[in-house]
Amino acid sequence: MNRIFFYIVCCFLFLTACKVQKQSQLSIQVNQSFLSKPEFAPAHIGISIYNPATNQFLFDHQSEKYFIPASNTKILTCYAALKNLGDSIVGFEYISDSNQFSVRFTGDPTFLHPDFNSQKSFQFLQQNAANITFVAPRWNASPMGNGWAWNDYDFMPERSPMPIYGNMVWFNKKGNGVQIIPKAFKDSLVIFSSMQNGFFDIARDLHQNHFQVVKSNTKFNGTYFPFLVNKELDALSLPLLEDTLNRVLHYASQLAVESNAWKPFYSQSTDSLLSMMMHRSDNFFAEQLLLMVANQKIGSMDDEKMIDSLLKSDFNGLPNKPRWVDGSGLSRYNLMTPRNFIWILSQLKKEFSWDRIKAIFPTANEGTLAGLYKGYEGKIFAKTGTLSNHIALSGYLSTNSGKELIFSIMVNAHQSSSSAIRKNMEALLTNIINQF
Repeated sequence: MNRIFFYIVCCFLFLTACKVQKQSQLSIQVNQSFLSKPEFAPAHIGISIYNPATNQFLFDHQSEKYFIPASNTKILTCYAALKNLGDSIVGFEYISDSNQFSVRFTGDPTFLHPDFNSQKSFQFLQQNAANITFVAPRWNASPMGNGWAWNDYDFMPERSPMPIYGNMVWFNKKGNGVQIIPKAFKDSLVIFSSMQNGFFDIARDLHQNHFQVVKSNTKFNGTYFPFLVNKELDALSLPLLEDTLNRVLHYASQLAVESNAWKPFYSQSTDSLLSMMMHRSDNFFAEQLLLMVANQKIGSMDDEKMIDSLLKSDFNGLPNKPRWVDGSGLSRYNLMTPRNFIWILSQLKKEFSWDRIKAIFPTANEGTLAGLYKGYEGKIFAKTGTLSNHIALSGYLSTNSGKELIFSIMVNAHQSSSSAIRKNMEALLTNIINQF
């Protein structure tokens, strides 16, 4: 009996020693082959590598300090959407009375967006336009997010209660000229340069929806710009829809009915939108998704109130209280810890199927991970985050020994190139996959 007990104790001590040795090896590797690199000398770095099976942190470095997460913020938006939007997003809400309809928009960013071939919402509106009254949506947000850079105006579509064509004007090459979508903007284009030889480009005025054809050293092959929106539905979005449907539409500022009288009209699968948001780090989709969650959860497209409500409900288990201000991560006001991302990623794994998560998060050499982690497809699923001088990467690792790990790496205020930081992250994570 004593021999058996002695044998069990020896096995336990041996396995414990192996585990400690593995963790020690990881610590040495991270410190020597990652943190000691000259690229990281001036930077602020937080790293957390977690094994959910054993509830242990295999490596932890400043994981409870705060960092600007950049587009890792979309992981929060993704979790909020999965928790609250169900399998399909609501394209609009409606009330029907005989063959008459009242329609209220919900912030769906896929409406007439060129990346979505299926347009159920538009088909319904097209078929019933003569019998529809459009009612003002429940909107209480601004077109631009808190802390966005002013000179991102040609990069970030503005938020709105009724996005149309992605809130973008699309200029496509057509013969010796351009095709403009939505065509309502055709009178907003001023030609300052000949288009005959094809060497031209298009620019947008900073403060208004005025576009100019200007000289260029390269041939024009198409471009697009965000257009300035107006929070009042009848000020811009409705005229754009009128132009698209080619008819005058009816509008009402409000409707005296019970809130539960409104029925949802579903437009796209939630996962198709989330996958596109995460794979290409689409800021517009992220912002509109957060507003759609708000419309559904608190009855108003109000990002500030929605974030406050989420932090008190779905995110109340976060180990460190974050500063969360937008859905996309464009704002430098966002502050998050690596430990927080470990918690959110763990919750995702607990509450939703792994197949669903894998379809939403990009894997190796895919989406924003394109060109990286080649040969490790299916071994890493992660979300990137990039702002000038700030890099983040958080997600899941499947090691060659069969371990399923969760990680978050955040590098702020680096003075190196983004590609150099990413390459060092790649070397670290692929070594963990191979060795642990």
